[in-house]
Amino acid sequence: QVQLVESGGGLVQAGGSLRLSCAASGRTSSTSAMGWFRQAPGKERDFVAAIRSGGTLTTYADSIKGRFTISRDNAKNTVYLQMNSLQPEDTAVYYCATGGSMSLMRQGTVGSWGQGTQVTVSS
Repeated sequence: QVQLVESGGGLVQAGGSLRLSCAASGRTSSTSAMGWFRQAPGKERDFVAAIRSGGTLTTYADSIKGRFTISRDNAKNTVYLQMNSLQPEDTAVYYCATGGSMSLMRQGTVGSWGQGTQVTVSS
């Protein structure tokens, strides 16, 4: 089992930036990919981005491509999501997750979830 703890959420004005962090502990050696999802009020949880364990291959949802960057520090078992040019529609609870592969994560197949961190973007 892998435990995930997110941090870095908060309130930011439109056009601003935030960086989310997700620290993993437990059986991290079994994790092939890590990533982020988000869930806005009244909506389903959607895929945002994922990164392979080597930290070189990434994949993004079209809605955030070019604005968000996912990265990973394997020595710290931590994955990051740098979010730039934030817009009110980015407001959501952001969840860190693990998965067997990036493609599985894009389909919503996830091994472990974090507790989520709130991101609110004001206009």
